[in-house]
Amino acid sequence: MSHFALQSTQVVIAGKMIAACVEIKDQLIHAIHAYGQELSCEVKDFGEQVIMPGLVDSHVHINEPGRTEWEGFNTATQAAAAGGITALVDMPLNCIPVTTTKAAFQEKLDSVDDKLWVDCGFWGGVIPDNIDELDDLLNAGVLGVKSFLIDSGIEEFPPVEAKDMRAAMPILAKHNVPYLIHAELDCGHFDDVEITKEYDSFLESRPKSWENNAISLMVDMARESKEAGDNCKVHIVHLSSDEALSTIAQAKSEGLRFTAETCPHYLTIASENIPDGKTLFKCCPPIR
Repeated sequence: MSHFALQSTQVVIAGKMIAACVEIKDQLIHAIHAYGQELSCEVKDFGEQVIMPGLVDSHVHINEPGRTEWEGFNTATQAAAAGGITALVDMPLNCIPVTTTKAAFQEKLDSVDDKLWVDCGFWGGVIPDNIDELDDLLNAGVLGVKSFLIDSGIEEFPPVEAKDMRAAMPILAKHNVPYLIHAELDCGHFDDVEITKEYDSFLESRPKSWENNAISLMVDMARESKEAGDNCKVHIVHLSSDEALSTIAQAKSEGLRFTAETCPHYLTIASENIPDGKTLFKCCPPIR
């Protein structure tokens, strides 16, 4: 069915909830009409049920191929559809192989055949050993790339240093894609922290300074990139330190293409309220 319409007394349009009729042609929104308007196509009425744009989750570790038992595309995309998320972007780890080469990306594409229930895009990765392969990886269709500044927990996805990023950023700027950064820098002095069943002990092992220092480093890298004439896009993933916000604001005021994201758990959960032994709340950077 290439031409139809959906209507409801509660349609989210431009930030408001109104009664409306949404006309669809060839899988695209063709027009927005008043509720109850007669059209030349079939109109399905959803009463008081909400009609709204689908959500996009741009940070999902689907883990297929290689660790599909953790989560695969079939279950991940069905869960997304059930929750109103109509597009996902898959991270380059923890799958095997990690998505750091064109061949590995093709292996992932082969693995998703007939398993997608929503739209899906893919991030690639930058590690010290794949800089020479970035052009091919980006030309193959990944939407951008991600690096860790700290141990990722996955041996095949080691962290990068400033010299690696200096080599990668001109290539990313040429393709005009974002450089996603897991922004924690292990500044030492916390290896002796004993992590117990109390969440605060884990929190102490990964202090705000690790994030703050990592983001300051990335601002310096972005400045270098701009001065070199590239102005590579830098994006900080899952920010949890409020102290870094002023640094990010300063970067943006300088005209750097610098952005950041946070997550619902950082905005709605406080570390003081996490019960003992509840590993469900463990994430990196930690909930603060």
